[in-house]
Amino acid sequence: MPIFEYKCNACGEDFEKLVFGNQRVTCPKCSSEDIRKKFSTFGMSGVQNPGSSGCSSCSSGSCKTCH
Repeated sequence: MPIFEYKCNACGEDFEKLVFGNQRVTCPKCSSEDIRKKFSTFGMSGVQNPGSSGCSSCSSGSCKTCH
C-alpha cells in the first residue's frame, strides 16, 4: 500500500497518508491543499544479507552457539 509522508506548508503539520491513484491530499489539521511530499527512506526490518549467518561472533552459517 502506498503510504506517503507530507508536510503542510500552511500550518507546518507533518502527516502520513495512504494514497490511491490521483487522490487529492489535504492536511488533516487545517484542510489546506498547500502541502508537499516529503522524501522518505525505504526501510525493512528482519532482513539479513544473503551471505550473513546472523551471528556476529562467527562466520559459519551453522554455528550452534548462535542459534
